Amino acid sequence: MISVSPLKDMELVKKLFCENKFDFNENSGCVAAVDGDEVLGMCLYYLDNKGITVLSVEPKEDIMLADGILRSALHVAAQISAMDARYQGAEYEELFARLGFIKEKENKTLDIDKLFGGCCCSKNL
Repeated sequence: MISVSPLKDMELVKKLFCENKFDFNENSGCVAAVDGDEVLGMCLYYLDNKGITVLSVEPKEDIMLADGILRSALHVAAQISAMDARYQGAEYEELFARLGFIKEKENKTLDIDKLFGGCCCSKNL
C-alpha cells in the first residue's frame, strides 16, 4: 500500500536536501510516497507560517503520482494556514502547469486552492 506523508526524520530530510543540492535549514521539509520500504517519489520544500516554496517533485514522469505528492505537500502548508504557495526555478514549471497548479507564472505562484478540488491530471495526460 502506498502512503504519502511528511518525513519526521530531519537527518534524512537533510540528507535528501544535500543529495539534491538544496540548502537545508529549519524550514526544510519533505513529503515522500512510500510503498513498504521503497520510496516511489518525494517533494522537497521550504515551509514557514507564511507559505510553502516547492523545490522539487519527483517523479516528473508519473503524472498521477506527482499530483498526489504535490497535493500532499500543499496540504502540509494548508494545515498550518500557510496559504502562499510558490515554486523555485523553472525545472518543474511544465509539470506544475500540466497539473493545473500554476497561478501566476511571472511570480512563480501555485494555486493552493486547487488542493481542495479534484485531480485534473487525467484530462491533461
